[in-house]
Amino acid sequence: MFKTLAALSLVGQLVHPAATTIDVSTAAQLTAALSAAKPGDTIKLADGDYSGAFVAAKPGTAAAPITLVGGAKAVLHDPLFNPGDTDCPSGQTGYGLWLQGANYWNLKGFTVKDSKKGIVLDGASHVTIDGVTVHDIGYEGVHFRKSSAYGVIKNSTVYNTGKEQPGYGEGVYLGSANSNWECYGANGGKDPDASNYVQVLDNKIGPNVAAEGVDIKEGTHDGVVSGNTLDGTGEKNQNSADSTIDLKGDKYTITGNKVTHPYLDGFQTHNVWGKTGCGNTITKNTFTLTNAQGWGINSTNQSSCVSQKTPNVIGASNTATGGKGVSKTPLTPGS
Repeated sequence: MFKTLAALSLVGQLVHPAATTIDVSTAAQLTAALSAAKPGDTIKLADGDYSGAFVAAKPGTAAAPITLVGGAKAVLHDPLFNPGDTDCPSGQTGYGLWLQGANYWNLKGFTVKDSKKGIVLDGASHVTIDGVTVHDIGYEGVHFRKSSAYGVIKNSTVYNTGKEQPGYGEGVYLGSANSNWECYGANGGKDPDASNYVQVLDNKIGPNVAAEGVDIKEGTHDGVVSGNTLDGTGEKNQNSADSTIDLKGDKYTITGNKVTHPYLDGFQTHNVWGKTGCGNTITKNTFTLTNAQGWGINSTNQSSCVSQKTPNVIGASNTATGGKGVSKTPLTPGS
C-alpha cells in the first residue's frame, strides 16, 4: 500500500508540481513571479508601488488556479504606451495588468491605477476578479476581450476612467465591437469575440466613468450583470456613450442593479450587427434619473426583437424616479 500511495503521489507531483506562495515587494519580483507562475501558485503582493508592464501568460487549471492577491495599498500601474507591431486598436501596451491566454486565474484585493488601460484579458477564460480597485485610467477600466469567457468580476470598484479618451472610458467592457473582430474575434477573426458567460456582480462602478459603466458588445451572450451600484455622474456623452449600461449582446440577465445619474438613460439595448441585442431579461433594477429626457430602460431595438420572436423581457419589477419613467417600451407583467 505504501508503495502504491508513493507512486500515486509521485505521479501527482509530475502532473501538478507542488504549489507555492511567492511573496513579492518589487516590480522586478512581480514580473519574475508572473513569468514563472504554475498551477496552484499564489503570488502575494506586499503594500507598495509596482510600476511596469505586467503580463500574465501562464494558465492555471480548474483544479489549481493561479492567484494574484494583495491589499488595496498594493498598486500596479503602467502609463507607458509603445506602438508595437499591431494595427489592432489599443492592442499594445500601457495596461496595468494584462492576461494573455492566462486561464484560471484569481485576482484579489489589489489596486490598478494611472495606466492607459486597467486590467485587460485576452484569451483568458475562467478568471475571477474579486475586490480589486481600478481608477484613474486613460481608457477602459476592465476589459474581457478576445474570447475571454466564463469570467467574473465581483465586489470590485471602478471609477475615474476615460481620462485620456472619454469615448473609450468604459468601466467594465465585455467583448469587442464588430469592427474589431478581425483583431479580437474567434476563429482567426472570422467570428465574433466570444467573451461569453461573463458575470459582473456586486461592484461599485462610477463616478467619473466617462463612457458606459458596463458596455456589453454585440456577439457576446449569456452573461449576468447583477447587484451593481452604477453612478453615471461624469459620463461625457462621447462615442454614443449616454447610458450606464449599453446592451448589444444576447440572452443576458440584468437584475438588481442600482443606477443613479445616468447621462441620459439608465440602460439601452441596441442592434448594431446581425440580429443581436435580443432575448435579454431585465428585472428588479432601480433608476434615479436626472435628465428629463431619460428613461430607466430604452430598448431601442425591441420591435426588431419582437419580430424575431426573441423580445427583451423588461420586467414590471424595475422602478424609476425622474426622467420619462421606467421604460420606453411596454413592461412585462410578473417579471
